[in-house]
Amino acid sequence: MGVLKGALTVRRYRVDGEFPEGFRAAYPEFLQAYAFQDPVSKTSKVETSGWVLMRNLLDTDFQDLDAWLVDNYVVFQMRVDKKTLPAGLFKAHLEKREEAWCDEHGREKAPKNVRDELKDQLEFEWLQRALPRVQTTEVAWNLSDGYVLLHSTSTATNDRFRKLFLQTFSLRLVPENPLDLLGDALADALEATGGTDLRMA
Repeated sequence: MGVLKGALTVRRYRVDGEFPEGFRAAYPEFLQAYAFQDPVSKTSKVETSGWVLMRNLLDTDFQDLDAWLVDNYVVFQMRVDKKTLPAGLFKAHLEKREEAWCDEHGREKAPKNVRDELKDQLEFEWLQRALPRVQTTEVAWNLSDGYVLLHSTSTATNDRFRKLFLQTFSLRLVPENPLDLLGDALADALEATGGTDLRMA
């Protein structure tokens, strides 16, 4: 749990916009509205995302402020679930089903509509039994200074987080980089060395 202990590899964002009146009091409702929910269908391959508490990825009740509001920080996690099937193994099993159909019907090759039906049936059976791939990413939001730390440098994860954050709070996140946190003189001196360019395009 990197936000609470251990080393940090993070992206830092500045919260763009003014908090509306009564914003703090509405935090539980905002987070609860976009808390993680299991998909309705057990055979869905659609990616599902939402907020969960820091202490456990199964906890989605944000009514207890003590569980996620620590001093001046809001701490929680983004959970993303998606079911996937092993492509090679799935293809091998599908080929066996097509062969069995051909043997039963005395055909050299199954028609396309039959192949599609066999594929849909096998996929349905496997997705019912498959467990989703679960990813959680920790979030720490400093309310007084107006910045957010996301414990991931993955572009896809950060894009997904910024979108969900905007949907939840109606506030945009502006990426910051290391030189934004330094004084102008020191930042210019580091850039002048030519060793590396830390500024983001």
